[in-house]
Parts: sequence; C-alpha cells; structure tokens
Amino acid sequence: MHVTDPIADYLTRIRNAQMAGHRIVEIPASKMKKRMTEILYEQGYILKYSFDDDRSKHIQGVIKIALKYDKITKQPVIRELVRVSKPGLRRFSGSSDIPRVINGLGTMIVSTSKGVMTGKQAKEQNVGGELLCYIC
Repeated sequence: MHVTDPIADYLTRIRNAQMAGHRIVEIPASKMKKRMTEILYEQGYILKYSFDDDRSKHIQGVIKIALKYDKITKQPVIRELVRVSKPGLRRFSGSSDIPRVINGLGTMIVSTSKGVMTGKQAKEQNVGGELLCYIC
C-alpha cells in the first residue's frame, strides 16, 4: 500500500492505537519518523521505542513505540497529535514565527535544514522550516 502522506499515517497509527488502548504500536520506519519518535521520547510522550531495521529484505524497517498512559486515569499521555503542514498545503515558518503550542505546554515538530527538531530547539538555533505537527 502506498501512503501519500507518511507523517499523517504515522500520527494516525499512534492515535488509533491509543483509542484502542494498545500498549505498543508498530509503524513503517523512515529517517524522519525515527527522528519524530526520538522527539516524542525526549519530550516524555512515550515510554520507549525501538527501531527494527531489516536490511536483509531491503525494507526500511519498523518503529515499535511503547505508548504511555496515566497510571490513575488510564488516559493516554498524548491528548492531541495534529498534522500542521499537509502535502496539499505546506506550512513554513521562520525561526521567530514558530508558534508555541498551548503556551509552551505542547511540542511543535519542525523539519529544518539542520534536521527534524522541536520548535523550541529551532528557535534556539535560529532556523525556520516546515511545521510538521504538534503534540500536547
């Protein structure tokens, strides 16, 4: 199956797994998705992750993500995963104009010339880029 928007697919798989109450979700890997997964982990949105690269079959591999839920309420830690820039309408922003998500409580993921990073990191490094998605 060919996916026209792999990042939207990545976000949807996480959203669907959470709604179904799954502990682990598997997603086809790519460099960008791997970096996005690392950001989710660094920001405390997921428990852990692993990259299963199967070079023998010449496929990209799989990202396994252990989802994080609140111990008491059993609610997913990720409340919202929203795609900002879409294939039909790309959204770019300069370093000074990168929007803050819920006054800094959420995380914007930006694809810059220096790689994929959070909006905060992009501002610190003074680079703008494509606003991929935000998490809160």
